[in-house]
Amino acid sequence: MGPESTGKSRLSEFLSNHYHCPWVPEYAREYCTGLDYVPTLDDELAMLQGQLALEDQIVASSPQMMICDTMFLTIKIWSLHVFGRYPAAVDEELEKRKYDFFLIMNIDLPWQDDSLRDFPHLREHFLSVHLNEIKRLNVPFALISGIGSARETAAIKAVDAFLASHPCNSGDPDYYRHYLRRDI
Repeated sequence: MGPESTGKSRLSEFLSNHYHCPWVPEYAREYCTGLDYVPTLDDELAMLQGQLALEDQIVASSPQMMICDTMFLTIKIWSLHVFGRYPAAVDEELEKRKYDFFLIMNIDLPWQDDSLRDFPHLREHFLSVHLNEIKRLNVPFALISGIGSARETAAIKAVDAFLASHPCNSGDPDYYRHYLRRDI
């Protein structure tokens, strides 16, 4: 997770390949690419449902671990900023779905402009909001920094450290808890 243009998609796909596990892409990017208007709160709800459907589809295949490009908590963060409110379904899903570990992307990468990114001047604000929201969930997380392979190495070290200390880890690097979710 993290602010715009922090390498979430690239890093999550890299980690999926590194750990030989499924990758859940960001549904909102695909959804917004097809829009010819500014997304509404109803669109945010549709993006929430689409993201959850992608996760559920992968969970149904019983992976031992999966890497999520993003997490639906981003819908809350984004909606609060843009609309001043967010879909109530976010809180409902937060009660039902549990994630084991988060990687929060730092804002040390240069901004990469594209048509779906809006707030280059608010990256520090959004980093702070993401960190506060994750802390409220009381779930382990790591702040990932670095450029290129240094970022990849930092992410691998963080995930490996979490897996090594996880109570369900038998010491075998290929053993992970059923339905373990890692959100980037």
